Amino acid sequence: MAYSLLRIRKVSPFGISRVLQADKASLWRFHLEPECARFLRFGVFTRNYGKILGSSNYDFTGSGPTSSFDFTDLTCPHTWYPIARRKKRKVILHVGPTNSGKTYNALKQLERSSSGVYCGPLRLLAWEVAKRLNKANVPCDLITGQEKDLVEGANHKSVTVEMADVTSVYDCAIIDEIQASLAFYFGRRRNSTINSNELHLCGDPAVVPLVEDILKVTGDDVEVLTYERLSPLVPLKVPVRSVSDIKTGDCLVTFSRKDIYRHKNTIEKAGKHLCSVVYGSLPPETRTAQATRFNDATNDFDVLVASDAIGMGLNLNISRIIFSTLEKFDGTETRDLTVSEIKQIAGRAGRFRSQFPVGEVTCLHKEDLPLLHSSLKSPSPIIERAGLFPTYDLLSRYSQAHPKLGLYKILEHFVENAKLSSNYFISNVEDMMKAAALVDELPLKLQDKYLFVVSPVDINDEISGRGFAQFAQNYSKTRVVKLREILSDDTVKVPRTPTELKELESIHKVLDLYVWLSLRLEDSFPDREVAASQKSICNVLIEQFLEANRLISPIPFSSKKLRSRRKF
Repeated sequence: MAYSLLRIRKVSPFGISRVLQADKASLWRFHLEPECARFLRFGVFTRNYGKILGSSNYDFTGSGPTSSFDFTDLTCPHTWYPIARRKKRKVILHVGPTNSGKTYNALKQLERSSSGVYCGPLRLLAWEVAKRLNKANVPCDLITGQEKDLVEGANHKSVTVEMADVTSVYDCAIIDEIQASLAFYFGRRRNSTINSNELHLCGDPAVVPLVEDILKVTGDDVEVLTYERLSPLVPLKVPVRSVSDIKTGDCLVTFSRKDIYRHKNTIEKAGKHLCSVVYGSLPPETRTAQATRFNDATNDFDVLVASDAIGMGLNLNISRIIFSTLEKFDGTETRDLTVSEIKQIAGRAGRFRSQFPVGEVTCLHKEDLPLLHSSLKSPSPIIERAGLFPTYDLLSRYSQAHPKLGLYKILEHFVENAKLSSNYFISNVEDMMKAAALVDELPLKLQDKYLFVVSPVDINDEISGRGFAQFAQNYSKTRVVKLREILSDDTVKVPRTPTELKELESIHKVLDLYVWLSLRLEDSFPDREVAASQKSICNVLIEQFLEANRLISPIPFSSKKLRSRRKF
């Protein structure tokens, strides 16, 4: 592997401590100082948090002697961005199903504009748009949380939504997949309002009533353009019963990593097809490479096995979507897929002007067909509220009024006491609060704590959580975090098992986090080029595993194991 983590002791963010024997040959080892191991015992720490702080009733409204400002009043988030409020914008909603051309038409207007910005919820979408604009001779910068690719003379930017600059003025702006971006759009991470003459919002028709209602208070002119699907999508009346029914262009959708590799192996054992795979925890670069390989009609990888990660961000030439199940574990419970989820995934079949102009969709199990058919006939449920999160400015002002409180307790009080209008809810901050509990144990300023808390850490992943903790601890001590003090070089090799692959995917997340932090704290995280290089090595190793993997025993399509529900 590319790395060995310098010590063998492993402590999870939830207080799960274990010691690995050297002969267990774990691929990754973290160097954890005793202090880090102590504050990583998050489960005990959060249970005792109330005891640490006492049970006092706090003046969360700021109406005590220090302030008369109600920090919990989030009823008017549009007022947080006065620069954008000075402009009367033209807002165009482009709404319709997958493969309807809504984003295409918005991008055409972006290309014609003198300056502009595209904002997408995924790095894959930002990459695709930057590539498209530059190919069309419209110089375009690419800016995501993990990269900045600046093009000389560019007046256009393609960014992930949290990187949008609300202080700049644009002729045209696009927010894509608005139903996925609503948690950011009006408040979270300073992305409430883009300062542009024209604002194009692309997404599901289910967002229209909410967006129209929200924009009533901004004074913007609103126009709604509705699109129909450009190519047919045919729900089949019979299921796919065996591997012999799999054909070129098929995409088998399942919801666990283990079943993805089992299905891949089953299909390839039959000898007729090779499979590309796409799922959420694969690095974006690997997902793009796998999609490109599947789309290339000249190679033998003509079947795709994937999770719902194909729902957005990838252009795929899929003939038929096959659902292995219509249930998934969402991190809390096993539930049926929603109408919106089924339509988003099914709609990936039959891409307009592809080699498969007519899309088909079916299931592995006959009993799932009625839910599939009814969902495809139903409109998506109206989205009634948008996610909202207090800005750093609000958190900072509250902290000044209550200097003894840590970030965890401040976030907790915002969640419990925030005053909201009927259009908003407080975004899920559970993972952010876990991260806040960790950094509150360190001698960091609130601004530094906030930066770590909003970083793209997968705090529920053991390796990612330990990397996050080590970065924060080292930064608090010396203000300089050297990558090689945490990750050391080792023999580079392809992972041999799915467990080793999962570890490699996790270490890629740690490197991604380092790059993200280095773009914001450049002097303190000086090894960005090293981290980027090692990310590339990880991508290559993952690709080699995916090409060579024959290690999982196949299971027949009719097996009840296909109905298992596991979290990615």
